[in-house]
Amino acid sequence: MVVGTTSHAGKSILTTAICRILKRQGHRVTPFKGQNMALNAYVTAAGDEIGHAQAVQAWAAGIEPQVEMNPILLKPQGDMTSQVILKGKAVGKVQASEYYQAYFERGWQAITAALAKLQREFDWIVCEGAGSPAEINLKHRDLTNMRVAKHLNAPTLLVADIDRGGVFAHIVGTLELLDPEERALIRGIVINKFRGQRSLLDSGITWLEERTGIPVLGVIPWLEQSLPAEDSLDLFERRRLKPQAQLTIAVIRLPRIANFTDFDPLEAEPSVQLQFISPEGTLGQPDAVILPGSKTTIADLQSLQASGMATQLQAYSQAGGRILGICGGLQMLGQTIADPDGSEGSPGEFPGLGLLPLRTTMTGAKLTRQRQVQLTLPHYVAALVGIDLVVQGYEIHQGKTEVVEPDAVQPWFEDPDLGIVSADQRTLATYLHGLFDNGSWRRAWLNQIRVQKNLPPLSMNIPDYKVYREQILDQVTDAIAVHLNLQPLL
Repeated sequence: MVVGTTSHAGKSILTTAICRILKRQGHRVTPFKGQNMALNAYVTAAGDEIGHAQAVQAWAAGIEPQVEMNPILLKPQGDMTSQVILKGKAVGKVQASEYYQAYFERGWQAITAALAKLQREFDWIVCEGAGSPAEINLKHRDLTNMRVAKHLNAPTLLVADIDRGGVFAHIVGTLELLDPEERALIRGIVINKFRGQRSLLDSGITWLEERTGIPVLGVIPWLEQSLPAEDSLDLFERRRLKPQAQLTIAVIRLPRIANFTDFDPLEAEPSVQLQFISPEGTLGQPDAVILPGSKTTIADLQSLQASGMATQLQAYSQAGGRILGICGGLQMLGQTIADPDGSEGSPGEFPGLGLLPLRTTMTGAKLTRQRQVQLTLPHYVAALVGIDLVVQGYEIHQGKTEVVEPDAVQPWFEDPDLGIVSADQRTLATYLHGLFDNGSWRRAWLNQIRVQKNLPPLSMNIPDYKVYREQILDQVTDAIAVHLNLQPLL
């Protein structure tokens, strides 16, 4: 079990690295997070929705993601409410104050059933906690920290972020607030995000081990190479400037942006500088703009309209700019969004950005499935001569979208409901998440933009992003493994 003194202490990355370390040792290993709260989701081959971080951890373990790795996913949607995903399916939305009463027992049953199945299939389960295990006002309803550790009698690592400051107080304070049986499960401490000279920390580690009686099993240095973020707060940290970048692509940082892991492959392109721009910001003149997914499409659309960003996007489009909408972004680009049942809030019909002839009607049913589809658009077929024209991804959305002026657009895929392109081919919209993971398609899209700037085309001979992701997982694991002693736990 891996728990943290705070959020963002490094639980996810440590869990990921341990999964890969155990895989390298020849073990069958699986990740597990009983309850996750995140807007980055992934759809398994069975069509179940789980946290994207658990999918990454599964890939680190060399296995396919499955719903038992994350039986409860909470997706915040504003006004202190969250959509509840239980065993991979949306079962309702609930106020924070009501969640314990409505879902605690069902949630714990789902967690224990998932753990029982994983125990039958794997040698090791590497469990990740959430937030802090010592929130005394929440411990009675905590489904995912020490309750899981006690259920499994799991040796537990406590990880703390030294970069925040106060690391010794965080560790000692957390241990003091644990019950004796919980504290007895803490078998090691890991200090994460260390910058500086290690010898200056040694006296503190000696004091900490003497004070707590628990060994420090690792001091992990600050890593420049990291894994996909779980929380949109991490987008503030995505400020890596690329002096050699030739293209600037702006991603609108919606208030409830979802599945921004879609853009990790673009972040990995040396020639691309990503900019995350808030609705209150200035759009400027990027080479392309992406409207991402959203957990609350109508509310985020209204934030664009209230802030003036909608006007900036419309002016940018009229001036010949390129815009790509994904999922909620597709819905926003249309003419209207109707929500007759108030699934996102107040019932009604709301004007969109009007950049594509689309009309969306929100529905209670949620579509979650993996897709493998053929490209049909002529200009992409021409750009991809000799390259596989099949792209892969997944859908996670509510709402049905129809084209109200079929002659004004072209279908993008063999399934016309999956995406369309404007007649001038500058405005694209799709329901397909993970589109940029497809290397040849990504390069074809970037090359269209490069031609407009009189830049030479990038090579189309590039593997899909999953190959690069494997390299990242290896690099991160290598960087952590040398500073981590797991033997006392194993």
